Amino acid sequence: MESGALDLMLTAGPVVKGVLLVLLFFSVMSWAIILKKHLQLRRAEQENALFLRAFDSARNPKGLFSISKKYLQSPIANVFRATFAEAGRRDAQETRRVLKRYEASEGVHLERYLGFLATTGSSTPFIGLFGTVWGIMDSFMGIGSQGAASLAVVAPGIAEALIATAMGLVAAIPAVIAYNYYLSRARHIIIEMEDFSEEILDLMAEVQRA
Repeated sequence: MESGALDLMLTAGPVVKGVLLVLLFFSVMSWAIILKKHLQLRRAEQENALFLRAFDSARNPKGLFSISKKYLQSPIANVFRATFAEAGRRDAQETRRVLKRYEASEGVHLERYLGFLATTGSSTPFIGLFGTVWGIMDSFMGIGSQGAASLAVVAPGIAEALIATAMGLVAAIPAVIAYNYYLSRARHIIIEMEDFSEEILDLMAEVQRA
């Protein structure tokens, strides 16, 4: 009688079950991060566009400061708001350093948790392989104890072992794809933020001269 994937998981040995639980943890966490980053980056891109439109239409610093408070998910608006709050107490060089510090902070925020996806993509295939190797070892030990090596004896144990490799790939593939995709989007937002920093500095210089 053929067994499904769930049956293979339930009948696997304790070590393989432990491996499967670890892989399940990585998979669940990865999908939670994928969903979170999708929402975060989409909102950041939308609010960046809205703030840049407001910046182009109204160059009044105080007005822009008030507008920026509506776009808390926009890295550009956050950098502008934080820099504007300190610009009056600092000279041009200090203002530039402040802006770069806030840029770095926003960049870290955009890339947060992506490292977990990279770790999942690189480690879960090997974790699954460990479970497979262990399961095959158990199968061969069973063969030795029974003194039989027919396909009917070997196949169930090997099938149980191979499910660990399959689950490792199930966890790794979406994580790798999502890591590359979201890292690219985050880097694009960071570059956009860095390109816009000169306009912020020019506006801060006007504030300091006023």
